[in-house]
Amino acid sequence: MIVAVMTTTSAARKLRKTRAAVAALLAGTLVTAAAVPATAAPQDRPELRAAVEAFADAGFLGIQVRVRDERGEWVGSAGRRSLDGNAQPPTDGRYRIGSTTKPIVATVVLQLVAEGRLGLDAPVADHLPRFGLDRRITTRMLLQHTSGLFNYTGEYFPDGTVVPGLPSTGKDWVDHRFDTYHPDELVRFALAKPPRFAPGTGFSYSNTNYTVAALLIEAVTGRSYGDEVHRRILRPLGMRDTVVPGSWSGLPGPHSRGYYRYQDGGQWKVVDVTRQDPSLLFGAGDMISTTADLGRFSTALQSGELLPAPLMAEMRKPDPTLGYGLGIFVQDLGCGTVLHHNGSPPGGYGSLMYSSPDGKRTLTAGVTAGDADVNPGAALNQVLPKLLTTAFCGD
Repeated sequence: MIVAVMTTTSAARKLRKTRAAVAALLAGTLVTAAAVPATAAPQDRPELRAAVEAFADAGFLGIQVRVRDERGEWVGSAGRRSLDGNAQPPTDGRYRIGSTTKPIVATVVLQLVAEGRLGLDAPVADHLPRFGLDRRITTRMLLQHTSGLFNYTGEYFPDGTVVPGLPSTGKDWVDHRFDTYHPDELVRFALAKPPRFAPGTGFSYSNTNYTVAALLIEAVTGRSYGDEVHRRILRPLGMRDTVVPGSWSGLPGPHSRGYYRYQDGGQWKVVDVTRQDPSLLFGAGDMISTTADLGRFSTALQSGELLPAPLMAEMRKPDPTLGYGLGIFVQDLGCGTVLHHNGSPPGGYGSLMYSSPDGKRTLTAGVTAGDADVNPGAALNQVLPKLLTTAFCGD
Protein backbone atom coordinates (compact mmCIF):
# COMPACT_ATOMS: atom_id res chain seq x y z
CA MET A 1 0.00 0.00 0.00
CA ILE A 2 1.44 3.35 -1.04
CA VAL A 3 0.38 6.49 0.76
CA ALA A 4 1.97 9.66 -0.56
CA VAL A 5 1.36 13.20 -1.75
CA MET A 6 -0.06 14.05 -5.18
CA THR A 7 -1.07 17.34 -6.80
CA THR A 8 -3.24 19.81 -4.90
CA THR A 9 -6.13 20.09 -7.34
CA SER A 10 -9.52 18.91 -6.13
CA ALA A 11 -9.65 16.05 -8.61
CA ALA A 12 -6.17 14.91 -7.68
CA ARG A 13 -7.00 14.97 -3.98
CA LYS A 14 -9.94 12.63 -4.59
CA LEU A 15 -7.77 10.31 -6.68
CA ARG A 16 -5.05 10.36 -4.02
CA LYS A 17 -7.45 9.25 -1.29
CA THR A 18 -8.84 6.49 -3.48
CA ARG A 19 -5.39 5.14 -4.30
CA ALA A 20 -4.47 5.01 -0.63
CA ALA A 21 -7.68 3.16 0.14
CA VAL A 22 -7.17 0.47 -2.50
CA ALA A 23 -3.43 -0.13 -2.06
CA ALA A 24 -2.61 1.85 -5.18
CA LEU A 25 -4.12 -0.61 -7.62
CA LEU A 26 -4.26 1.65 -10.66
CA ALA A 27 -6.77 1.52 -13.47
CA GLY A 28 -5.93 1.12 -17.15
CA THR A 29 -7.22 1.07 -20.71
CA LEU A 30 -10.84 0.08 -21.32
CA VAL A 31 -10.83 -3.10 -23.39
CA THR A 32 -12.84 -6.28 -23.58
CA ALA A 33 -11.15 -9.59 -24.31
CA ALA A 34 -11.83 -13.22 -23.57
CA ALA A 35 -9.96 -14.84 -20.72
CA VAL A 36 -7.58 -17.61 -21.75
CA PRO A 37 -8.08 -20.88 -19.85
CA ALA A 38 -4.89 -22.70 -18.94
CA THR A 39 -4.08 -25.67 -21.16
CA ALA A 40 -3.67 -27.80 -18.05
CA ALA A 41 -7.04 -26.82 -16.60
CA PRO A 42 -9.32 -29.84 -16.09
CA GLN A 43 -12.33 -27.94 -17.44
CA ASP A 44 -13.53 -24.54 -18.51
CA ARG A 45 -14.71 -22.23 -15.73
CA PRO A 46 -17.06 -19.75 -17.41
CA GLU A 47 -17.91 -18.06 -14.12
CA LEU A 48 -14.23 -17.33 -13.46
CA ARG A 49 -13.67 -16.29 -17.05
CA ALA A 50 -16.49 -13.74 -16.78
CA ALA A 51 -15.16 -12.37 -13.48
CA VAL A 52 -11.70 -11.91 -15.01
CA GLU A 53 -13.04 -10.23 -18.15
CA ALA A 54 -14.83 -7.74 -15.92
CA PHE A 55 -11.47 -6.23 -14.91
CA ALA A 56 -10.71 -5.29 -18.51
CA ASP A 57 -14.24 -4.01 -18.99
CA ALA A 58 -13.85 -1.83 -15.87
CA GLY A 59 -10.75 -0.07 -17.19
CA PHE A 60 -7.69 -2.08 -16.22
CA LEU A 61 -5.25 -2.60 -19.09
CA GLY A 62 -4.79 -6.29 -18.30
CA ILE A 63 -5.03 -9.00 -15.69
CA GLN A 64 -3.74 -12.55 -15.24
CA VAL A 65 -5.41 -14.79 -12.65
CA ARG A 66 -4.71 -18.21 -11.15
CA VAL A 67 -7.25 -20.08 -9.02
CA ARG A 68 -6.53 -23.35 -7.22
CA ASP A 69 -9.29 -25.31 -5.50
CA GLU A 70 -10.78 -28.78 -5.19
CA ARG A 71 -11.56 -28.73 -8.92
CA GLY A 72 -7.90 -28.23 -9.86
CA GLU A 73 -6.14 -25.19 -11.24
CA TRP A 74 -7.57 -22.60 -13.60
CA VAL A 75 -5.51 -19.86 -15.22
CA GLY A 76 -6.78 -17.01 -17.36
CA SER A 77 -6.06 -13.52 -18.57
CA ALA A 78 -7.97 -10.62 -20.10
CA GLY A 79 -7.20 -7.25 -21.58
CA ARG A 80 -3.97 -6.35 -23.32
CA ARG A 81 -0.27 -6.83 -22.67
CA SER A 82 0.66 -3.29 -23.76
CA LEU A 83 -0.94 -0.13 -25.10
CA ASP A 84 0.61 -0.56 -28.53
CA GLY A 85 -0.56 -4.13 -29.21
CA ASN A 86 -3.49 -6.53 -28.93
CA ALA A 87 -1.74 -9.52 -27.36
CA GLN A 88 -3.27 -10.67 -24.08
CA PRO A 89 -1.26 -10.69 -20.84
CA PRO A 90 0.88 -13.83 -20.38
CA THR A 91 -0.57 -16.13 -17.75
CA ASP A 92 2.96 -16.90 -16.52
CA GLY A 93 4.05 -13.26 -16.54
CA ARG A 94 6.25 -11.60 -13.95
CA TYR A 95 4.94 -8.48 -12.25
CA ARG A 96 5.79 -6.13 -9.41
CA ILE A 97 3.86 -7.34 -6.38
CA GLY A 98 4.23 -4.26 -4.16
CA SER A 99 2.95 -4.82 -0.65
CA THR A 100 2.31 -8.51 -1.26
CA THR A 101 6.00 -8.54 -0.28
CA LYS A 102 4.96 -7.91 3.33
CA PRO A 103 3.58 -11.36 4.26
CA ILE A 104 6.76 -12.96 2.90
CA VAL A 105 8.90 -10.68 5.08
CA ALA A 106 6.58 -11.28 8.05
CA THR A 107 6.96 -15.04 7.61
CA VAL A 108 10.75 -14.84 7.75
CA VAL A 109 10.58 -12.64 10.86
CA LEU A 110 8.21 -15.11 12.55
CA GLN A 111 10.51 -18.00 11.65
CA LEU A 112 13.25 -16.17 13.57
CA VAL A 113 10.81 -15.80 16.47
CA ALA A 114 10.13 -19.55 16.31
CA GLU A 115 13.88 -20.18 16.48
CA GLY A 116 14.20 -18.01 19.58
CA ARG A 117 16.37 -15.46 17.81
CA LEU A 118 13.75 -12.72 18.10
CA GLY A 119 11.12 -12.00 20.70
CA LEU A 120 7.68 -11.20 19.32
CA ASP A 121 7.07 -8.73 22.13
CA ALA A 122 10.69 -7.71 22.72
CA PRO A 123 12.19 -4.29 21.84
CA VAL A 124 13.42 -3.98 18.26
CA ALA A 125 15.95 -1.35 19.38
CA ASP A 126 18.14 -4.06 20.92
CA HIS A 127 18.97 -5.36 17.44
CA LEU A 128 19.12 -2.03 15.60
CA PRO A 129 20.82 0.36 18.04
CA ARG A 130 21.99 2.70 15.26
CA PHE A 131 18.51 4.16 14.84
CA GLY A 132 17.73 5.04 18.45
CA LEU A 133 14.25 3.54 18.11
CA ASP A 134 11.68 3.95 20.86
CA ARG A 135 12.23 0.92 23.10
CA ARG A 136 8.50 0.39 23.35
CA ILE A 137 8.41 -0.69 19.69
CA THR A 138 8.30 -4.48 19.43
CA THR A 139 8.56 -6.98 16.62
CA ARG A 140 4.80 -7.54 16.80
CA MET A 141 4.14 -3.81 16.39
CA LEU A 142 6.23 -3.68 13.22
CA LEU A 143 4.39 -6.60 11.65
CA GLN A 144 0.94 -5.29 12.66
CA HIS A 145 1.51 -1.58 11.88
CA THR A 146 0.96 -0.51 15.48
CA SER A 147 4.42 0.98 16.07
CA GLY A 148 3.38 4.54 15.20
CA LEU A 149 6.41 4.99 12.93
CA PHE A 150 5.89 7.66 10.27
CA ASN A 151 5.26 6.23 6.80
CA TYR A 152 8.16 7.41 4.64
CA THR A 153 5.92 7.48 1.55
CA GLY A 154 3.66 10.03 3.27
CA GLU A 155 0.98 10.24 5.93
CA TYR A 156 -2.70 11.10 5.58
CA PHE A 157 -4.75 12.07 8.59
CA PRO A 158 -8.55 11.86 9.12
CA ASP A 159 -8.86 15.66 9.19
CA GLY A 160 -7.37 15.89 5.68
CA THR A 161 -3.90 16.89 6.81
CA VAL A 162 -1.13 15.50 4.62
CA VAL A 163 2.51 15.16 5.66
CA PRO A 164 4.56 14.54 2.49
CA GLY A 165 6.98 11.65 2.25
CA LEU A 166 9.59 10.62 -0.27
CA PRO A 167 8.53 10.87 -3.96
CA SER A 168 6.02 8.07 -4.46
CA THR A 169 3.17 9.39 -6.57
CA GLY A 170 2.30 11.92 -9.25
CA LYS A 171 4.87 13.79 -11.32
CA ASP A 172 7.21 13.78 -8.32
CA TRP A 173 7.49 9.99 -8.45
CA VAL A 174 7.69 9.89 -12.26
CA ASP A 175 10.67 12.26 -12.17
CA HIS A 176 12.38 10.25 -9.42
CA ARG A 177 11.35 6.68 -10.28
CA PHE A 178 14.93 5.63 -11.01
CA ASP A 179 16.36 7.08 -7.79
CA THR A 180 18.13 4.55 -5.56
CA TYR A 181 17.56 4.58 -1.80
CA HIS A 182 19.50 2.84 0.95
CA PRO A 183 17.16 1.28 3.54
CA ASP A 184 18.83 3.21 6.36
CA GLU A 185 18.00 6.38 4.44
CA LEU A 186 14.33 5.42 4.36
CA VAL A 187 14.23 4.70 8.09
CA ARG A 188 16.10 7.87 9.06
CA PHE A 189 13.75 9.93 6.91
CA ALA A 190 10.80 8.44 8.81
CA LEU A 191 12.40 8.90 12.21
CA ALA A 192 12.98 12.58 11.47
CA LYS A 193 9.18 13.01 11.43
CA PRO A 194 6.93 12.92 14.49
CA PRO A 195 5.44 9.46 15.13
CA ARG A 196 1.79 8.91 14.25
CA PHE A 197 1.05 7.83 17.83
CA ALA A 198 2.76 6.26 20.84
CA PRO A 199 3.84 2.64 20.17
CA GLY A 200 1.02 0.15 20.64
CA THR A 201 -1.75 2.74 21.01
CA GLY A 202 -3.12 2.77 17.46
CA PHE A 203 -3.01 1.31 13.95
CA SER A 204 -1.54 3.05 10.90
CA TYR A 205 -0.32 1.26 7.78
CA SER A 206 3.31 2.29 7.31
CA ASN A 207 5.90 1.00 4.86
CA THR A 208 8.55 2.01 7.40
CA ASN A 209 7.51 -0.91 9.63
CA TYR A 210 8.47 -3.48 7.01
CA THR A 211 11.69 -1.78 5.97
CA VAL A 212 12.70 -1.95 9.64
CA ALA A 213 11.53 -5.58 9.75
CA ALA A 214 13.75 -6.44 6.77
CA LEU A 215 16.70 -4.73 8.48
CA LEU A 216 15.86 -6.71 11.61
CA ILE A 217 16.22 -9.91 9.58
CA GLU A 218 19.66 -8.74 8.43
CA ALA A 219 20.75 -7.77 11.94
CA VAL A 220 19.76 -11.12 13.45
CA THR A 221 21.03 -13.41 10.67
CA GLY A 222 24.06 -11.52 9.40
CA ARG A 223 22.80 -12.02 5.83
CA SER A 224 20.89 -9.77 3.46
CA TYR A 225 17.14 -9.88 3.71
CA GLY A 226 16.99 -11.06 0.10
CA ASP A 227 19.32 -13.97 0.83
CA GLU A 228 17.23 -15.01 3.83
CA VAL A 229 14.01 -14.84 1.82
CA HIS A 230 15.63 -17.02 -0.85
CA ARG A 231 17.07 -19.50 1.66
CA ARG A 232 13.94 -19.84 3.81
CA ILE A 233 11.05 -19.32 1.39
CA LEU A 234 11.85 -19.19 -2.33
CA ARG A 235 14.21 -22.14 -2.65
CA PRO A 236 12.30 -24.60 -0.40
CA LEU A 237 9.01 -23.82 -2.15
CA GLY A 238 10.45 -23.81 -5.66
CA MET A 239 9.51 -20.17 -6.24
CA ARG A 240 12.00 -19.84 -9.09
CA ASP A 241 10.38 -16.83 -10.68
CA THR A 242 10.32 -14.63 -7.58
CA VAL A 243 13.02 -11.96 -7.27
CA VAL A 244 14.18 -9.64 -4.52
CA PRO A 245 15.59 -7.07 -6.95
CA GLY A 246 17.43 -4.59 -4.74
CA SER A 247 17.85 -1.47 -6.88
CA TRP A 248 17.63 -3.27 -10.24
CA SER A 249 14.99 -1.55 -12.35
CA GLY A 250 14.36 -4.36 -14.82
CA LEU A 251 11.56 -6.91 -15.01
CA PRO A 252 12.66 -10.44 -16.06
CA GLY A 253 11.00 -13.01 -18.26
CA PRO A 254 7.63 -12.60 -19.94
CA HIS A 255 5.64 -9.67 -18.59
CA SER A 256 3.00 -7.12 -19.40
CA ARG A 257 3.95 -3.48 -19.52
CA GLY A 258 2.76 -1.14 -16.79
CA TYR A 259 1.72 2.49 -17.25
CA TYR A 260 1.11 5.42 -14.94
CA ARG A 261 -1.42 8.20 -15.46
CA TYR A 262 -0.66 11.45 -13.64
CA GLN A 263 -1.21 15.18 -13.74
CA ASP A 264 1.47 17.60 -14.92
CA GLY A 265 0.66 21.28 -15.10
CA GLY A 266 -3.06 20.61 -15.16
CA GLN A 267 -2.74 18.08 -17.98
CA TRP A 268 -3.10 14.30 -17.67
CA LYS A 269 -0.16 12.32 -19.01
CA VAL A 270 0.64 8.62 -19.33
CA VAL A 271 4.13 7.14 -19.07
CA ASP A 272 5.46 3.58 -19.36
CA VAL A 273 6.79 2.70 -15.88
CA THR A 274 7.63 -0.96 -16.49
CA ARG A 275 11.16 -0.07 -15.46
CA GLN A 276 11.48 1.56 -12.03
CA ASP A 277 13.93 1.37 -9.15
CA PRO A 278 12.19 -0.64 -6.39
CA SER A 279 14.62 0.31 -3.60
CA LEU A 280 12.12 2.92 -2.39
CA LEU A 281 10.13 0.03 -0.90
CA PHE A 282 12.90 -2.11 0.58
CA GLY A 283 11.19 -4.97 2.43
CA ALA A 284 7.83 -3.23 2.12
CA GLY A 285 6.97 -3.69 -1.55
CA ASP A 286 10.00 -4.39 -3.73
CA MET A 287 9.56 -8.00 -4.87
CA ILE A 288 8.74 -9.39 -8.34
CA SER A 289 6.80 -12.64 -8.68
CA THR A 290 4.19 -14.64 -10.61
CA THR A 291 0.72 -15.95 -9.86
CA ALA A 292 2.11 -19.51 -9.65
CA ASP A 293 4.81 -18.61 -7.13
CA LEU A 294 2.48 -16.57 -4.94
CA GLY A 295 -0.02 -19.42 -5.01
CA ARG A 296 2.67 -21.79 -3.75
CA PHE A 297 3.61 -19.41 -0.98
CA SER A 298 0.02 -18.78 0.06
CA THR A 299 -0.78 -22.49 0.23
CA ALA A 300 2.41 -23.31 2.15
CA LEU A 301 1.85 -20.51 4.65
CA GLN A 302 -1.81 -21.14 5.39
CA SER A 303 -1.43 -24.93 5.54
CA GLY A 304 1.17 -24.60 8.31
CA GLU A 305 4.21 -25.60 6.28
CA LEU A 306 6.22 -22.45 7.07
CA LEU A 307 5.31 -21.58 10.67
CA PRO A 308 4.35 -23.51 13.82
CA ALA A 309 0.68 -23.43 14.81
CA PRO A 310 1.06 -20.98 17.75
CA LEU A 311 2.69 -18.38 15.51
CA MET A 312 0.14 -18.94 12.75
CA ALA A 313 -2.51 -18.18 15.36
CA GLU A 314 -0.70 -14.96 16.24
CA MET A 315 -0.41 -14.05 12.56
CA ARG A 316 -4.18 -14.41 12.15
CA LYS A 317 -5.17 -12.22 15.13
CA PRO A 318 -6.46 -9.08 13.39
CA ASP A 319 -6.26 -5.55 14.68
CA PRO A 320 -9.87 -4.33 14.71
CA THR A 321 -9.12 -1.19 12.68
CA LEU A 322 -8.67 -2.84 9.28
CA GLY A 323 -8.51 -6.52 10.17
CA TYR A 324 -4.72 -6.67 9.86
CA GLY A 325 -2.86 -9.50 11.58
CA LEU A 326 0.90 -9.98 11.39
CA GLY A 327 1.51 -9.38 7.69
CA ILE A 328 -1.91 -10.49 6.45
CA PHE A 329 -5.46 -9.18 6.34
CA VAL A 330 -8.25 -11.34 7.76
CA GLN A 331 -11.51 -10.86 5.83
CA ASP A 332 -14.97 -12.41 6.11
CA LEU A 333 -16.51 -12.94 2.68
CA GLY A 334 -19.83 -14.05 4.11
CA CYS A 335 -19.24 -17.61 2.92
CA GLY A 336 -16.06 -17.95 4.97
CA THR A 337 -12.80 -16.30 5.92
CA VAL A 338 -9.96 -15.46 3.55
CA LEU A 339 -6.41 -14.40 4.39
CA HIS A 340 -4.84 -11.95 1.97
CA HIS A 341 -2.46 -9.14 1.17
CA ASN A 342 -2.73 -7.13 -2.02
CA GLY A 343 -0.44 -4.38 -3.19
CA SER A 344 1.40 -2.47 -5.88
CA PRO A 345 4.45 -0.29 -6.31
CA PRO A 346 3.76 3.42 -6.91
CA GLY A 347 2.67 2.82 -10.50
CA GLY A 348 1.93 0.34 -13.26
CA TYR A 349 1.23 -2.92 -11.44
CA GLY A 350 -1.05 -4.47 -8.86
CA SER A 351 -1.09 -7.80 -7.03
CA LEU A 352 -3.85 -9.91 -5.49
CA MET A 353 -3.13 -12.84 -3.15
CA TYR A 354 -5.95 -14.63 -1.30
CA SER A 355 -6.22 -17.99 0.47
CA SER A 356 -8.65 -20.01 2.51
CA PRO A 357 -7.45 -20.70 6.08
CA ASP A 358 -6.39 -24.24 5.16
CA GLY A 359 -4.54 -23.15 2.02
CA LYS A 360 -6.60 -25.44 -0.22
CA ARG A 361 -8.21 -22.56 -2.13
CA THR A 362 -6.06 -19.74 -3.44
CA LEU A 363 -6.47 -16.86 -5.83
CA THR A 364 -3.50 -14.88 -7.13
CA ALA A 365 -3.49 -12.20 -9.80
CA GLY A 366 -1.33 -9.59 -11.47
CA VAL A 367 -3.05 -6.42 -12.67
CA THR A 368 -1.63 -3.77 -15.00
CA ALA A 369 -2.65 -0.16 -15.46
CA GLY A 370 -2.99 1.75 -18.71
CA ASP A 371 -4.28 5.13 -19.85
CA ALA A 372 -8.02 4.99 -19.18
CA ASP A 373 -9.70 7.91 -17.45
CA VAL A 374 -11.32 5.90 -14.69
CA ASN A 375 -11.52 6.08 -10.92
CA PRO A 376 -9.29 3.25 -9.69
CA GLY A 377 -11.19 2.77 -6.44
CA ALA A 378 -14.55 2.57 -8.15
CA ALA A 379 -13.15 0.20 -10.77
CA LEU A 380 -11.67 -2.13 -8.18
CA ASN A 381 -14.73 -2.07 -5.94
CA GLN A 382 -16.87 -2.87 -8.95
CA VAL A 383 -15.08 -6.07 -9.99
CA LEU A 384 -13.08 -7.51 -7.10
CA PRO A 385 -16.00 -8.72 -4.94
CA LYS A 386 -17.38 -10.80 -7.80
CA LEU A 387 -14.00 -12.40 -8.46
CA LEU A 388 -13.58 -13.26 -4.79
CA THR A 389 -17.03 -14.74 -4.28
CA THR A 390 -16.69 -16.72 -7.51
CA ALA A 391 -13.35 -18.18 -6.41
CA PHE A 392 -14.16 -18.79 -2.74
CA CYS A 393 -17.92 -19.07 -2.38
CA GLY A 394 -18.66 -21.45 -5.22
CA ASP A 395 -22.14 -21.44 -6.72
